[in-house]
Parts: sequence; C-alpha cells; structure tokens
Amino acid sequence: MAKFELKLPKMGESVAEATITNWLKKVGDKIEADEAVLEIATDKVDSEVPSEVSGTLVEILFQVDDVVKVGQTIAIIDTEGGSTPVDSPKEEVVEAVAQIEKAIEVVKETVQAAAPAEVDFSASEKFFSPLVKNIAKEEGVSISELENIKGSGKEGRVTKDDIIAYVKERTNKPAVAPAPKAEPVTVETPKAEVKVETPKVDPETSGPKSEPTPEKKIPVSVNGQDEIIEMDRMRKLISGYMVASKQTSAHVQSFIEVDVTSIVNWRNKVKDAFEKREGEKLTFTPIFMEAVAKAIKDFPMINISVEGDYIIKKKNINLGMAAALPNGNLIVPVIKNADMLNLVGLTKTVNDLANRARNNQLKPDEIQGGTYTVTNVGTFGSVFGTPIINQPQVAILALGAIRKVPAVIEAPTGDYIGIRHKMFLSHSYDHRVVDGSLGGQFVKRVADYLEGFSENREF
Repeated sequence: MAKFELKLPKMGESVAEATITNWLKKVGDKIEADEAVLEIATDKVDSEVPSEVSGTLVEILFQVDDVVKVGQTIAIIDTEGGSTPVDSPKEEVVEAVAQIEKAIEVVKETVQAAAPAEVDFSASEKFFSPLVKNIAKEEGVSISELENIKGSGKEGRVTKDDIIAYVKERTNKPAVAPAPKAEPVTVETPKAEVKVETPKVDPETSGPKSEPTPEKKIPVSVNGQDEIIEMDRMRKLISGYMVASKQTSAHVQSFIEVDVTSIVNWRNKVKDAFEKREGEKLTFTPIFMEAVAKAIKDFPMINISVEGDYIIKKKNINLGMAAALPNGNLIVPVIKNADMLNLVGLTKTVNDLANRARNNQLKPDEIQGGTYTVTNVGTFGSVFGTPIINQPQVAILALGAIRKVPAVIEAPTGDYIGIRHKMFLSHSYDHRVVDGSLGGQFVKRVADYLEGFSENREF
C-alpha cells in the first residue's frame, strides 16, 4: 500500500494551528485530487483542506474539535486504491487489550480528578488580553486569582509583566508537602502483564486547592416567549475583537462630504462595455479603493501599526475590504499591494474576494496582512458611520450611501443650485499615534481624488 500523509497546510505567517470542524470524507471513501477532505477553522476564517492526491482514505488521525498544528499529519490516504486485509486478533489478545485500556482509564480519571479545573474566562466581567489568558492557563492561575491581581495597564488592566510577577511570587512561596509515592497496580491478563503507576491523591497534601470555576450564566426567558440564541464561533470572535479594539485604541473620527457626480456619470457610461470586455461587473468599490491607495502613498504614516512604544511603518499597502456574509457575520479579505493594481485589476480582485467570502471559500492568508481597512456602510443605506478600527491597524474608512442632493454649484457666470451625487466619508483613527491634522488631511485627500475623477477616463 502506497501511503500519502495529508498534512495541515500552511495558512499564513500568523496562523500556527486550526480546529477541525467537520470531516467531509470517512474512512473507506474514494478521494479525487483537489477534492475537499475536511473543514477547519482558525481564529480568522473557516476553510476546507483538499487532498493533493487521488486514492482511498484509510485513516483519520484527529477528530472534530481537535486542534491541529500546521504541518501535522491529519489523515492517511492509500494512493494505490487498496489495502491488505489484516487478520482478526485472537480472543486472548483482545481481552488483554481491553483490560489494559480499562486500567488506563482508571488512571486518567484519578489524575483528572486531581487536576485543577480549566479557567473559564467568560465568567469574568474584566478584560484580559489573549497573552495574559495563555499565561494564566499554562501556570494554572484561577479566574479569581487573575481578577485579584493589581494591573498596571490602562484602566487597571493586567499586563504580561503583572501576571509573570504574580506567578514568580507564588512560585517562591514554601512548597506544600509532597504527595505519597505512587504504588504500582498490576493488571493480570491471559498473556500479558501491564504495570500502571497510579498516584494516590490526598486532597490535603496534593497541592494548593483550585478555586471552583463558576458555571457559565445562561440567560433565561422570563415570559417564556423570548428566544435565547447562543453566538456562533465567528460572532464570538468578532465580539472579542471589537471590544479589544475599543479598549486598545483611542478612537476619534473625521467626516467629509464628497461630490461623486463625475464617478457616477462615468460608471453609468462605461459599465456595460466594461463588463462585456472584462467579464466583470464594475462597482464603485474599486474606484474608492484606488483613491484610498493613492492617499496612503501621500500620507504613509496612516499605514502603520503600534507595538508597545514603537510604531511599525508598513512598506506594502494592503487594503482590507469589510464584507458582510449571508449569516450576518463580517469578514475582511485583503487586497495585497493595492497601489500596484490598475482599475481593472482592482475590479477583478474586489469581485473575486467578495464572491469567495460569501461562499466561505477564502484562504486564511487572504484575510491577513491588512494595513488599512475600508468598509462600505452605504450598502445598507447608512449615510455615514463610525467604524471600529481593525487591529493592529490604526485607521479605517467608512463609505456612506451615494445620494442625490441639491447643492450649490460654482460657475464662472455665478452660483446656482443643481442636483448632485454626494456621499460622506467617515474616518476613524487611533489618536494615540494619528492626530487630527493627519486624520483630517488624509480623508480630505481621498475626497480630492474622488472629486477629481475624470468623466473622460479610459478603462
């Protein structure tokens, strides 16, 4: 049998692991090359893992909800289409294995009973960063201990240094009496003898008592008519990201109204010919993305991120475009090196990312690496909005709905009232590193590029 090891593929520089959410194939199923075998989820996006070869799935190494590291083998595929049948094990061996497994289960239950309960951070109303949570889990710091640590961060938040100092202080305290030495337990089998070390656990001497983990509060409908709906995995992630962003960045906004009459007229004039030639629908989004990319080149300090006391100035202009999913959730695919694409290239990229986002076909790498984000709130009729910054970026632009409005038009012969197509741009930025002058000048430059759009432009 020629075996092929199906491994969890690399999914971007910052993605090291993924959770298996669904196996699309079961053992014994035939698989074609490039056919999806399973579905996975990262903290960024859900996606499928295809097979690189054709064959038969002969072994599944991980189950649903298991967390797998990038590069780990997750399944075995027989590329020759058949496997040699294995003789049935003898009764004595089966019985021996059963007794061994039973003994191991006893040991597991004993050890698990002595182990401290896993920390449930959802039971706390305080915010803890992912790094602090990971340290707490690794060091066995209970939720009540974590809440009592005096934080040195903003608004009393517990920082990495705070929890490390707490762990060191706790470690230096006098050790408790050691647990009694484990005694061997012998399991007799017809043709095998297995010795399993079963530790004796004394609750008085086995170590510090762990705090009981409070049960997760589930809301109850008082009148029996309200529907209680638990957030899905993506909504929980979005919720966490939004709260963390507001607690990290000092959000301020600048607004500007833009006359986009020339853009509307030009698009109406060329959209049919554009679709016939390029096979793509021409929307307003790539036109706006082009203007944003140009403005970022003029004001590169808007294309940055913050780490502690340091500012990281990004070389590439990677524009995130917030896209609404059919289930109501939100995802932000990224147009890499947007400043290097012309309008046709931007149109093709925008349409491709939007379509695959709606069909849950984005790759993890396609929603990473963004340096600035644009969200089109006008799609839903909003005139303007105040979007939350997509961390670790420092700014985000909201595009309002395009409306026909009466406006004063300046002409050589005098001013007059006319009907114009106008929209609002809402710029949210992080006041820690972006002051009002830069935030305002940037959005004004975007408006200038849009208002300077020529109706005679070739595509």
